[in-house]
Formats: sequence, structure tokens, C-alpha cells
Amino acid sequence: MPPDLSLTTLVLLCTAALVAGWIDAVVGGGGLLLLPALLLGLPQVPAAQILGTNKAVAIVGTSGAAVTYVRKAPVQVKTAVRIGLAALAGSMGGAFFAAGISSDVLRPVIMVVLLGVAAFVMLRPSFGTQAADKAPVGRARIVTAIVIVGGGIGFYDGLFGPGTGTFLVLALTAVLHLDLVTASATAKIVNVCTNAGALAMFAYQGSVLWQLAAVMAVFNLAGGMIGARMALSKGAEFVRGVLLFVVFSLVAKLAFDQWS
Repeated sequence: MPPDLSLTTLVLLCTAALVAGWIDAVVGGGGLLLLPALLLGLPQVPAAQILGTNKAVAIVGTSGAAVTYVRKAPVQVKTAVRIGLAALAGSMGGAFFAAGISSDVLRPVIMVVLLGVAAFVMLRPSFGTQAADKAPVGRARIVTAIVIVGGGIGFYDGLFGPGTGTFLVLALTAVLHLDLVTASATAKIVNVCTNAGALAMFAYQGSVLWQLAAVMAVFNLAGGMIGARMALSKGAEFVRGVLLFVVFSLVAKLAFDQWS
């Protein structure tokens, strides 16, 4: 725990962890709140420790949400783990190339892609609202999901990062023909795999504030489990609404970072 951390800052960080866990469980994108909160609350802490602590908090909430989903949603765990392992490998490749690419170049591209995604979801009200196919997923679609969803989005996560959870939900819905609730559930398992790999690296480097992470993780876990239960009970239309909100919030944040 940072020695100069005030009680007020700790309460705000725990609140951010709670809300971020909820957002991440419903549709992904909790890092849009959690990481900036850590950066603002701990301005004197090195960036590597901020990132490592963020992963240590997020993996707890993501795991709790994943367990909640798996118990009640029709998730194909084996397929999700395969995609997750591909995402882990992809994120390592993205991180390798990250040093040579400016985020100032990537932000406008991602903003355009996200606006296109938002327009597609708004113009296609039925997207992701139909019941998931209970029949076994075809081999071709599984391979496509492993390569494109796992490897491709995993690479993006290592290269740049913001909105990875949201992209996972959208891609899984499109490629595997899942409803948004089942796609969110599958995305949580994939996120657990990628977060575990990143956390292992940060822990090896000694870049995790474990005491602070443990306190925040309790709130992130609560938020994740509440979000998962709400998504399961309220259905795909609720997830769709949260999805659009998160997409537009992500565009706004990227625009602010680009031109501020």
C-alpha cells in the first residue's frame, strides 16, 4: 500500500473498482474507468506498477464474472479457453511491436472503427438479441474465432489495449453467432487467460502493489458478479444498451486523449 495514500483516495479507488467490475462483466471495457482512476489516484507511482496493479485487480473481478456466467449461461468453456490461449499469444506479439508504434496514429483508426461498430449495432436492432445456437459450433467458425478473435484482438490488446473487452464481445457475437449475453460470458473466460499472462509478467518484474490490489479486488469482484447476474437476468437488450454506452464513452475518451 503506498504510504501517502489517503482514506478518501482509497474509497474513490474502491468505488471505481466496483463500477469497473460491473461494466466489464456486462460488456467489457471496465479498464476505461479503472486504469484512469489508478493513474489519477496514484500520480507518483511508476506506470508499470499502475498497469500491474490494474491487472491484479481486474483478473479477480473477471474470474468472478466468468464463474457466474459459466454456472448459468450456455458457454462452451473448451472453445473459450482455446480462444483465450490464442489471445494470450497474440497479446505477447502485440506487446513486442508496441514500442515502435505511436498511439497517436492508432487512436483515430480505432475511433473510426468504433463509430462504425456503433452505427452497425444501432441499425441492426436484432444483432446479438437472438438466442444463442444450442447446436455444436462448426469447426470453421471455431478456427476463425481462434485466429481472428483470439489472435487478432489479443494482438490489439498488447499493442494498444483500450476497448479490448468490448471488441471481444462484438467479434464473438459476429463470428460464433452468439447472443450478447453468451458472448459476454465467453469474453470473460478469454479475458481471464489474457489477464493471467499479463499479471504473471508484471508480478515477475515486481510491478504490482499487492496490498492495494487486494483491497480493490474485493470491490471489483463484487461489481463483476453483480454485473454478470444483471446481464443474465435482464437479457441481450440490456447488454446492447450498455454496449452502445461503452462504445461512445470509449470514442469520447480516445478523442480527448488525441486532441487534448
